[in-house]
Amino acid sequence: MKTALITGSTSGIGKATAELLAKQGYRLILCGRRTEVLEQLKTELSQLTETFSLRFDQRNFNEVETAIQSLPENWKNIDVLINNAGNAHGLDCLCDGSIEDWDAMMDGNVKGLLYVSKMIIPGMRERKAGHIVNISSVAARQTYANGVVYCASKKAVDVISEGMRLELTEFGIKVTNIQPGAVETDFSKIRFKGDEERAKTVYAGYDALKAEDIADAIAYCVNAPKHVTISDLTIYPSAQSEPRTIHRSM
Repeated sequence: MKTALITGSTSGIGKATAELLAKQGYRLILCGRRTEVLEQLKTELSQLTETFSLRFDQRNFNEVETAIQSLPENWKNIDVLINNAGNAHGLDCLCDGSIEDWDAMMDGNVKGLLYVSKMIIPGMRERKAGHIVNISSVAARQTYANGVVYCASKKAVDVISEGMRLELTEFGIKVTNIQPGAVETDFSKIRFKGDEERAKTVYAGYDALKAEDIADAIAYCVNAPKHVTISDLTIYPSAQSEPRTIHRSM
């Protein structure tokens, strides 16, 4: 039975992926910041598979290191790492952007991914096996106005994924970079500081992707035959032709 560690597992893509992999028989290490939600998810998925939970803020390396080092011996061999946790904050031009928002995006989307990966990769290298899935975005493919820092953070995920592949393939470690288009989760609600009405407009007039769609793609990648690596995968809803263009019915 394989063990998968999923960051940002308490909502959206992370939660959908955890639910799907649990049904497929993976042991799960569920990671997040919200203790109550994390424990509730652990209780639910424990009906399907073995689960373990780690609470940490991946923007803080000390928390990441302490949490992962605290894993019991029988949970330390991680076969699949899904770097899902990330965020978008604000939709302002650079001149009006919030330093706090910039730090949150760069620390969460880039440094956090690096921190978690740094703790997991040595074990994979030693065992000469493993699979790392990084969740990027179509924002990495085309920068858009008022989202420059978010786009830059996701472009960094693309570059990190490529670098990981160059460094880790010889050790039998697969690396997959997934770029989702518009996915209807809490993403826009967080970006707009809890403004639910504004967030709804992002997904109005077309069928956006669901978290389960990305979970399906992740499961396909991690379950591919040993000789197959899905290196990069871009997923749009049918109504989206490129990062900035969505064809709406209204």
